[in-house]
Amino acid sequence: MDFRLTAEQQAFRNEVQTFVENDLPAGWDQEHDTLEETMAVERAVMKRLAERRWLALPWPREYGGSGASTIEQMIFNEEMAYRRVPGVVNMGVAWVGPVVMLYGTDQQKADYLSGIADGTDIWCTLYSEPGAGSDLAAMQTRAVRDGDDYVINGQKIWTTFGHYADWGWLAARTDPDVPKHKGLSTFAVKMDTPGITIRPLTNMAGTHEFNEIFFEDVRIPAANLVGEENRGWYHVAIGLDFERSSIGATSTARRTVDDLVKYLSSRHGEVPSAVRHRLADHAIAVQVLRNMAYNIASMQTGGLVPTREAQMAKLFGAELQQQVATTALQAFGMEGQAARPGSQAAGYQYSVLRSVANTIEGGTSEIQRTVIATRGLGLPRE
Repeated sequence: MDFRLTAEQQAFRNEVQTFVENDLPAGWDQEHDTLEETMAVERAVMKRLAERRWLALPWPREYGGSGASTIEQMIFNEEMAYRRVPGVVNMGVAWVGPVVMLYGTDQQKADYLSGIADGTDIWCTLYSEPGAGSDLAAMQTRAVRDGDDYVINGQKIWTTFGHYADWGWLAARTDPDVPKHKGLSTFAVKMDTPGITIRPLTNMAGTHEFNEIFFEDVRIPAANLVGEENRGWYHVAIGLDFERSSIGATSTARRTVDDLVKYLSSRHGEVPSAVRHRLADHAIAVQVLRNMAYNIASMQTGGLVPTREAQMAKLFGAELQQQVATTALQAFGMEGQAARPGSQAAGYQYSVLRSVANTIEGGTSEIQRTVIATRGLGLPRE
């Protein structure tokens, strides 16, 4: 591929950079004391992006997007992630919307897509269960047809921002008597529907992002079934394919390396050679991952499906984020372990703790390696 941007693509990058510098809500880059304050800022950012049709940038204009190319979407994601702009990672945009466009009815497109594209509705993903994580098709939450409704019973877990979402994108079992991949269906669920109980899961970094969700005789209209009944596994798989180029992981790691180099360069005293060498390794790895992301976008532009490449980038990026966060914390020495409030090390300590989840969420590293080996390299299964 040609890694050089066209004049139009470079102009778009410049436009995004100018927007971040001049048009975001005041205080968007400040620390906030509560999740409510943080999410209020995210919604405000989402509204600003929606005004430019950037929130759902690659969507067709009739659905509230800009019809942007894959490369333009990657440029946008890269700039936003590097500058740590909140409110950009949006599950509704990333995979709910594309699946609704492909398989939803005209009424569903009218009901769901506009609320995503204009920043009104936040969606969460209701996939994982206590007994169905890496083996997602083993999920047991049931959706039983009862007249004009489906009745939902079961439990979901690790639901990011489920306590704040307006809508949930639910995968549930509609036929228990067929092979597990063939009996699933996908639904849109209002998160304030009676019978839904949301309980917080606080991670070891001390933040409340995840939740466990309980469904007890939850009735939803049959019209909320998206796509054909019992074809939900394919909807889930196709939706996740829209998610992965790993440019966000690249940009996050690159920003951490750049900030750390700047800090260490301004600090008096010698930087240990071990830290210098690790930072050099990270800088090289960041560029490798960035090239992988650009290659994925190039393949998608050419109509190719980068299954192996996307899995490789996801695996490489998740493990790189953990490595960079660990190096950053170690560079602060004892201060890194204490991480007093207000210390520059505090953010890196959080990154180390939070990055543990990077190699679990969205598919564990073991699963990624299995997919690369079997579907990517053609090796036989065990």
